[in-house]
Amino acid sequence: MTLTKRQLLKSLLGGVALTVLPLSAMAQARKIMVVASTVDIPNFDPHVATGYAPQWLFRNVYDPLVRVTGTPPVATPGLAASWEMSEDGMTYTFHLDPTARFTDGSAVTAADVVYSFQRLLRLGTGPAWMVAGILDGDSVVATDDATVTMNLLKPFAPLLSVLPWMFIVNAAVVEANLGTDDAQAYLLQNIAGSGAFTINRALPGELYELLRVENDWHQGGNIDAVFWRIVREAATTRMLLQRGEVHFALDLFTEDMEALEGVPGVVRIMEPDYRSFSIKMNTAHGPLMDKNLRKAISYAFNYQSMLDAAQPAALMVGPLPPGMFGANPDLEVYRQDMDKAREYLAASDYADGGFTLSIHYAAGYEQQRRWCLILLEALATLNIQLDIRPMVWPDVVAMARSPETVTDFFSIFQSSNYADPDNTAYAAYHSSRNGQWQNPTYSNPEVDRLIEEARAATTPEARAELYGQFQEVVVEDAPDIFGVLELRKFAMRDNVQGYEFCPVGATSPEIWPLSLA
Repeated sequence: MTLTKRQLLKSLLGGVALTVLPLSAMAQARKIMVVASTVDIPNFDPHVATGYAPQWLFRNVYDPLVRVTGTPPVATPGLAASWEMSEDGMTYTFHLDPTARFTDGSAVTAADVVYSFQRLLRLGTGPAWMVAGILDGDSVVATDDATVTMNLLKPFAPLLSVLPWMFIVNAAVVEANLGTDDAQAYLLQNIAGSGAFTINRALPGELYELLRVENDWHQGGNIDAVFWRIVREAATTRMLLQRGEVHFALDLFTEDMEALEGVPGVVRIMEPDYRSFSIKMNTAHGPLMDKNLRKAISYAFNYQSMLDAAQPAALMVGPLPPGMFGANPDLEVYRQDMDKAREYLAASDYADGGFTLSIHYAAGYEQQRRWCLILLEALATLNIQLDIRPMVWPDVVAMARSPETVTDFFSIFQSSNYADPDNTAYAAYHSSRNGQWQNPTYSNPEVDRLIEEARAATTPEARAELYGQFQEVVVEDAPDIFGVLELRKFAMRDNVQGYEFCPVGATSPEIWPLSLA
């Protein structure tokens, strides 16, 4: 029997081979790239799931109209080979790449693009919030088989920046598996994309295995397959990287980077990006509904200890990442001041303390665990105890859906999907996002208004003014302990070729352009 390249690869990647051959030997023989992450992939539906692990999957098994690459980030062709914008900024026209094919070999058409945007907006989950109020079900039109016209409901400066997260599905495949939930059950575990890879095997909590599509239409890279390998402990990840059993190690900490300095075959990557860490508070259920208590805790927290544990890093100055357009570096924010902490505690309904609050941290994130301990010490000064719980990411996402189930403190990293303040402001503070992990509970109509006006404003000056007001109102509300902006820290083997850092989606790298020497 003659095996095709894909069939041969499948047989090599089967369970027996995986247990017999060392991963490094398989990778060397077949150009298999191994990416280590602490985070699982809970859902394969590009119009539903969010978070960096699902986004990594989507960037490699689906395609958007427009990609984002480089530093500073710029929009580059995806399914659209080119595009133009009308003078008033209200109409965009996209011309599809005629070579683009879904993994079943059928051509990607303008009708697929229209179908995908209509499904995204109909479901109203996943990345739909990025174009909420900007597009509706009639906004995206197929002018012909290869041309898509997008008519905006209002001006939206970051449009090209958000399109890399709007993935196009094969309408025929989705329609054939609609069920009663718009194919959500089908796409929970199946792929209907045009990406360079498709999924071959999923072992939740352990491994996700992608295979290069036969006759892949993308140009570049020699990778035949990719393993997204779940490794919970950073020390284990570091060891695997040093031994050459992992090519990309995504979740490393300061001491890991120090330990990897000068290690043969390892390239360290420490770059500034817009990923922030904050400790959000449950403003819709429990004691932290009390703003005075939130302010007391904000003043009791030891920000310097958090910074020391995160180096190299910078403290957040309010809700927007430092350096991003609109961020006010002179904003007056909370810093440790025990006199003010006791003053606000006395003004709260919990003046004597004597109760216990809860917080989770992502299992395997040593940095988050340390920051939880710093919060524990701060609360102890207010006679408040803290229950610290490690949790895996799918449980964190599920917990965020209701104020009654979310912990009192909700600790998260938030990466920027696009380099615009709208990303952080809308995802993390607009009330329409309640129940999502970026903003489980916070709601303020004044903040909603400022965010909506800022995303529709047409001049940089007007947007900067609105974001200035937004930051002041959020800080006054004290819904978060504004944390740190770390340098992105990860490492790769020196035989990885073609990699270029991008501060947007840095932990969700596209694999198809890369090669292994």
